[in-house]
Amino acid sequence: MSHRFSAIRAAWAGSTVLAAAAAFGFAAAGWHTVIHYKSSAADAEALAATLPSAETIGFDLADDEAALAAVTALAARLPGWHCLVNSASVFDYDAVTGLDPATNRMAMQINALAPARLAQGFIALTAGQAGVRSVINVTDMKIENTNPDFFSYTMSKHALAATIGMLAKGNWNGDVRVYGLAPGAVLASHDQREEETEISHRMNLLARKTGPDEIADAALFLAGGALASGQSLFIDSGQHLMNQPRDVIWLAREGAQGEPA
Repeated sequence: MSHRFSAIRAAWAGSTVLAAAAAFGFAAAGWHTVIHYKSSAADAEALAATLPSAETIGFDLADDEAALAAVTALAARLPGWHCLVNSASVFDYDAVTGLDPATNRMAMQINALAPARLAQGFIALTAGQAGVRSVINVTDMKIENTNPDFFSYTMSKHALAATIGMLAKGNWNGDVRVYGLAPGAVLASHDQREEETEISHRMNLLARKTGPDEIADAALFLAGGALASGQSLFIDSGQHLMNQPRDVIWLAREGAQGEPA
């Protein structure tokens, strides 16, 4: 039995939609899934109950010791643990003209520091087991199509993206793959209205909506270790190839589109 650990935090608006899609995809492929939550135990348990082989684990990613203790316990109990998916994120607004220190500290902790340490722990604690092991760090298409909005969030995702190549090169001699998975606009975010979401999610080169199932399929593909370590996949219908001067939340409100880079 293979094992997957997915780091999910309910504070990321809509994260349970992506989590559920990924969990169903992995379950359909025969994986046992461990679903992480911070405070939404009921939602995590309800999701696990719909899967043939799943469990939940709760801890706060802002608590470094608790996070590392959880990884240590899982590695000891699940000898076939083959994949760690770091998808937890906070998405709070601050501006390029005025970084908010509290927002920045939380974004860097949850979106960059915690996944980096979880990845390091997973790699070290599962060393020596048979088969390819994969770490998937979920970033954002903003790392290629950067705009001034959500300053601290974007900074933290750039920091997380930087860990992918470093972790890959630092673990080149083992059966470890470290990947990035960069979604585009998939879920309603911040204070979007439904009609704005419909517009903003088509602001990409293909003028189509990218579905949560596409993110889940990409995660399952990466978990198999078929790509060389250090690579990233952008699942965004080409949004990262555009030059968008602002976040699509405001472009949708302003009637702007951006243009190909």
